[in-house]
Amino acid sequence: MPFYVKQGQIPAQRHTVFRKPDHTLYAEELVSTHGFSSLYSLVYHCHPPTLVKQIREPYDVTPKIAREKHLKHTSLKGFQVQAKDDYLESRTPVLVNQDLHISLAAPRQSMTDYFYKNSQADEIIFVHQGTGKLKTGYGSIPFQYGDYLVVPRVQFTRWNLIRQTTDCLLLSRFRRYVRQSGIVMNLAS
Repeated sequence: MPFYVKQGQIPAQRHTVFRKPDHTLYAEELVSTHGFSSLYSLVYHCHPPTLVKQIREPYDVTPKIAREKHLKHTSLKGFQVQAKDDYLESRTPVLVNQDLHISLAAPRQSMTDYFYKNSQADEIIFVHQGTGKLKTGYGSIPFQYGDYLVVPRVQFTRWNLIRQTTDCLLLSRFRRYVRQSGIVMNLAS
């Protein structure tokens, strides 16, 4: 059984002409990881979200593995990661496998000239230090010490830091373990 959540003004019927008060059209966007065959959000924008000013070279966030199949006890000194200006460059993978990347990040500056989307993984971000706002297509989410931010793989984001140098723990989940119904899938191998 589908469930619907309504925020703001929406048309009476989906995928139809929907006009602003000045009679110009709202831009419709379907946001989903699996198109129409899965859960999705239908979002109406005042300005088309497809307007792209520039496409830069992709930034590779593939982790460099220091020790393959390392099974010894190891003490990790977590939040002593070197701070870097850019959010993506500050991400330091600590533990990785094919399902999950656990990384630390310490960005010093806000992302002012680009948005970021991890198209391969959902992200859970724990804010260990700092404050700011995570800008998304759905609005700005304020964050502070102790907050968890859950970012689905389809969401564009931009970090606006209020307190410079924010320490974060990132969990990037590459496989889906929960069905749409909320039941945990048995994927043990």
